[in-house]
Amino acid sequence: MKTDFDVIVIGAGPAGSIASARLHKEGFNVFVIEKLEFPRFVIGESLLPHCMDHLDELDLLDCVVAKKFQLKTGVTFDHNDERCQFLFSNKFSEGWDYTYQVKRADFDHALIQEVERKGVKVEFNAEVTDVVTTKDVQTITYLNKAGETKVVTARFIIDASGYGRVLPRLFDLDKPAPSSPRGAVFSHVKDENRTDKAAENIFVHDFNDNTAWIWAIPFSDKTASVGVVGNVDLVNDFAEGNGEKFQEFIRNFPGITSRFKDTEFLFEPRTILNYSVSIKQFYGEGFILCGNSTEFLDPVFSSGVTLAMSSGHQAAKLVCEHLKGNQVDWDKDYVEHMNFGINVFRTYVNSWYNGDLQTIFFTKQDNTEIKKQICSVLAGYVWDTNNPFVKKHATMVSTLAKVIRINENQTNIVE
Repeated sequence: MKTDFDVIVIGAGPAGSIASARLHKEGFNVFVIEKLEFPRFVIGESLLPHCMDHLDELDLLDCVVAKKFQLKTGVTFDHNDERCQFLFSNKFSEGWDYTYQVKRADFDHALIQEVERKGVKVEFNAEVTDVVTTKDVQTITYLNKAGETKVVTARFIIDASGYGRVLPRLFDLDKPAPSSPRGAVFSHVKDENRTDKAAENIFVHDFNDNTAWIWAIPFSDKTASVGVVGNVDLVNDFAEGNGEKFQEFIRNFPGITSRFKDTEFLFEPRTILNYSVSIKQFYGEGFILCGNSTEFLDPVFSSGVTLAMSSGHQAAKLVCEHLKGNQVDWDKDYVEHMNFGINVFRTYVNSWYNGDLQTIFFTKQDNTEIKKQICSVLAGYVWDTNNPFVKKHATMVSTLAKVIRINENQTNIVE
């Protein structure tokens, strides 16, 4: 049966842009439906080097470079009075040695504009109200900008709607996330006092016995994103009174007071609570989910955009094969593939909050090769199974932390 489009992509964020670009490059007729008007504000502003692979492959890198975003060459972790820096040039895996810190409004808009320029049809201010899927024809009903009801059909649907979670909401696919409930309070500030070295790194400092942490993400216009992640009670406390406690905390936090002591906050602090989400199934008859429509872990290692792009790329790759009439193993090549990368990041997120990573990062027992292998994970190369800290992530991190603690205790006894 003839349809209006080969594929309808719901959502114009990074996952949707990557998926659409891949489909269009393969010669398929694509329609992107986006609820909001772009550019629009969204959090998640620090990319990982693995993002560059997808941008480069799909000819989207030039439009990003043209925006002159802040170069990101590594990440700096602080713990008490100690500091640990990872430079992406010193990672284990083959791949990019740098990426960018981006204002997502500008980054996301640049991607979807380039996708549209290449020939993909995009409609903003379009709210999906109903979806019916069958083996051969998928039907989407939506309200356009004028409030008119429109109906379009496609051979396949990719849901890249992010926190809008269109198909999970319509098809009752949400399920509780396995991680502890947390939240974030954040804003943008003037960042005119930073050093050139600080400008190329995201800054992460934990506090409250590893249960909370602060970020500082520098942008190229001498502003920065600053935020605090912690349990819901802490975030709500910081957000009270127009975020007064949060602003005071940022201005006086040890290690960054020289940057933000007298800084100007550019908008009233905002909050996101219980951001971790999960899903009952990744795909179904005539549809597949990608990006934050599937799962979001935690912002601590900036995995969100990387997983969104990777899932959009992988989903589109498999949809292309399916539409060409080739056999696709959705479970093996999508669910298992994506869950592997997600679970690698999950190990590192959990190890951050239980203190294992702090033990590893700040030990005096320096091991250059191990640091390179962990650096590859922090760069987003979570499918590189040549890396033992990827292949055996579930045991390697916890075992190394135990060995370090034992050795340090023995050293203390001897001393």
